[in-house]
Amino acid sequence: MTEHRVLIREARVSDREAIRKVLLDAYGQYESVLSPERWEAYKENIEASVDSAGPRTRLVAERNGEIIGSALLFDSSLAAYGHDIGIESPIVRLLAVSQSARGQGVATALLRESARLAVEWGADTLHLHTSDMMASAVRLYERLGFERAYDKEFHNGETLVKSYRLHLRESALLQAQA
Repeated sequence: MTEHRVLIREARVSDREAIRKVLLDAYGQYESVLSPERWEAYKENIEASVDSAGPRTRLVAERNGEIIGSALLFDSSLAAYGHDIGIESPIVRLLAVSQSARGQGVATALLRESARLAVEWGADTLHLHTSDMMASAVRLYERLGFERAYDKEFHNGETLVKSYRLHLRESALLQAQA
């Protein structure tokens, strides 16, 4: 079976419904983990992100004309979260890969392009936040060279929102182009 390469590109306005579908598919796995109220609020936040004006760029992963992944890239913590936690470099939010496309390097490709853009924008680091609920994502981030940034963590209700930082100049992620 011949797989076509994944193309990572900036999203177009016409991609928004496909992005929404990918996000809900990807994050839908957490519906059973969260209380109904928390899931509904989380889902509303995810859906609102598709049309929000905050990100510097929106990336999509496309294969055979189908959007199978997406990520948002913000300039700072203020832009990403609406409050400043002292991050003045790019932050990846809502990295998502369709459940049917997982394990195929799509998230890595989206993170690689995010890192490349961050360097292009003059940044030394790339940040992201996650929680223990997303254990497979944490393993991916650590495998790619992200390290904990304890000083940039915060709580969302009872949930510890863990911070990870990638030092771009030393990053193997940018050295190894797939």
